[in-house]
Amino acid sequence: MTEWDFTGLRAMFINCTLKRSPEPSHTQGLVDRSAAIMRKHGVEVEVLRAIDHPIATGVYPDMREHGWETDAWPEIYPRVLDSDILVVAGPIWLGDNSSVTKQVIERIYALSSMLNDKGQYLFYGRVAGCLITGNEDGIKHCAQNVLYSLQHVGYTIPPNADAGWIGEAGPGPSYLDPGSGGPENDFTNRNTTFMTWNLLHLAKMLKDAGGVPGYGNQRSEWNAGTRFDWENPEYRA
Repeated sequence: MTEWDFTGLRAMFINCTLKRSPEPSHTQGLVDRSAAIMRKHGVEVEVLRAIDHPIATGVYPDMREHGWETDAWPEIYPRVLDSDILVVAGPIWLGDNSSVTKQVIERIYALSSMLNDKGQYLFYGRVAGCLITGNEDGIKHCAQNVLYSLQHVGYTIPPNADAGWIGEAGPGPSYLDPGSGGPENDFTNRNTTFMTWNLLHLAKMLKDAGGVPGYGNQRSEWNAGTRFDWENPEYRA
């Protein structure tokens, strides 16, 4: 296990809890488990608690250009772009992702019109996963929403790229509460570990390969008239 070295990779965890620092976050407890594996193998890890920053609501890169007095996103998103791995983590409320999770996804989507140096969508060549916590059912529902959104803007999603923990449905102990069983839950621990390693492996594979090959997915080339073997039926013999 100690032979694995991912030095040179950078990971960013965005914790979408509704609790501002320094209030304890159960989502952060699960983030810490994944981040510890990455750090052990040389990855530079940043953890951001989104609610601690005045991120404006909207779907533009800088909402200060659209009527907002303040917006922290222009200072945050360059760090997202500098990361080979993104993990969006958050709680379940009313069976769905938190409002902060949705806001972060919207602001990531705000960058979807930008292109990388190959003329691909901006997030090509990066990998993503998600972590979910809560006291009600909905891990898979929340995860599919996050992972679909991230692949839609260009992230590559590895196998088993989500993990989570939920206690007994309804009021009760949360992940870090004494006696919850969360940190000892084998199912959660296994899935979190698999997610972490799959993110590491795929991120390194993509970085070593120089990202996703450009042919067939360059929006700039499509706009210039290249059709990548797409045939218009009207011109067939």
